[in-house]
Amino acid sequence: MLKVIIVVLMLAVVVSLFAGLVFLIKDGGKTNRVVNSLAVRVSLSVLLLALILISLWHGDLSLNPTPY
Repeated sequence: MLKVIIVVLMLAVVVSLFAGLVFLIKDGGKTNRVVNSLAVRVSLSVLLLALILISLWHGDLSLNPTPY
């Protein structure tokens, strides 16, 4: 379940990135929609990072000790 939440948050960050691009092209940067999209993207990224760090700390996620 935790990995699904992480994937959903990553997809939400990508959607916010492309939404900001569309707003920038459509509005020409004259409205605050690009700034709002940036704020949403940064908030989602911080939430994703915090979720991963807390999950690692609690032992719900584990790092792969071998790179191959």
